[in-house]
Amino acid sequence: MYSYDFRATGHPFRLYSGKDALERLPDEVGRSRATRAFIVCGRTVSRKTPLIARMKALLAERCAGVFDEIEKETTRSSVARAVEAARTARADLVVGVGAGSVIQGARIVAILLAEKRPVEELITRYPEHGPAVSPRLLEPKLPIINVLTAPTTAQNRAGSRMKDDATARGMEFFDPKTRPAAIFWDTEALLTAPPALIRTGAGNIYCRAAMNLGAVAENPLVEGDRLQSYRLAAGALTRISDSSDPGPRLDLCAATLLQNREADDGGSQFARHWPMRVAYALSTSLISVFPRLGQGEAYAALMGTALRSLGHRDPEAMGLIAQGLAIAGTPAEMPARIAERLESVFAGLGMATRLSALGIERDRLPQVLELSLTNFNADPRREFVRERDRLAAILEAAW
Repeated sequence: MYSYDFRATGHPFRLYSGKDALERLPDEVGRSRATRAFIVCGRTVSRKTPLIARMKALLAERCAGVFDEIEKETTRSSVARAVEAARTARADLVVGVGAGSVIQGARIVAILLAEKRPVEELITRYPEHGPAVSPRLLEPKLPIINVLTAPTTAQNRAGSRMKDDATARGMEFFDPKTRPAAIFWDTEALLTAPPALIRTGAGNIYCRAAMNLGAVAENPLVEGDRLQSYRLAAGALTRISDSSDPGPRLDLCAATLLQNREADDGGSQFARHWPMRVAYALSTSLISVFPRLGQGEAYAALMGTALRSLGHRDPEAMGLIAQGLAIAGTPAEMPARIAERLESVFAGLGMATRLSALGIERDRLPQVLELSLTNFNADPRREFVRERDRLAAILEAAW
């Protein structure tokens, strides 16, 4: 049954998709009345593809500069350098070019350019007792335009995560004023991403789409978002190996946008059942400790174990996921059968389903555990602190 007691909101942005979509970039910069657009990206897209040169040519004199050293997992040191470069360039608009790390980095650059308080006062705090607290960031922010080189749910969110270089802990910012004015899914830009990046992204997006089928008592708008997101993600999996075909990459961009729209349409940001929450927190911590991993690899190694360990806590959600995946069986069998299905999909993508196959150090798993206890998206009410032993057991079982 649907819940008809809900609130839906909308956050305006313009989306340009397909061949030559980036030709409209100058129009969007002009719409924001900007004259000093500053591009933020990573080294690979800047130095090994023609994309940034193409954008500079399109912007001409309105390009104030480029910072191309945002690092994977949005490290604090690389963001700090980007802020100084944007300030020196007198930027009046930020263009994020890349996938998750860069798009989040562009938002944090806008925040740190505007807010005058120390970084520690701007991030989500985790009191020893009680829920997490996100401070209000009140200063006006520069407009942001996002140009995707790979599908990512970061494309139009208000939250951002930066990794502290010294401790690997996540530093979380939330500011609705950093939602983008425009998003570009340009065909040539999306084809710059290497197949390995698309593979891990596809695994991540598919896993979340499948788990989101377990939403309980959501409203009809959210159900529509989630069903179409799953259809697009599942359909893209068999086509991503063709590095010349932009179609599956565009479908995955649409799937991630629908995953974000769930929250605006009255749902939760992602399915709130225990297996997904724990797998998300552990996987996010895993890639912070081991930056060479992607979220897709982390989910592949953890999701099956999380389902087998925690699925019994959410029988209704497990039943809905099984129904969406056309899996038959008794309620007691559902978590294990869903785990088997997902692990089969991951294996078909060439992704390992055990932590031990990822080439990581087992003695660093306690660090992964500690970082997972401070994850606002997965655990805003700090329930994981009481579940520390269970989360530790899942890491060990996933090995």
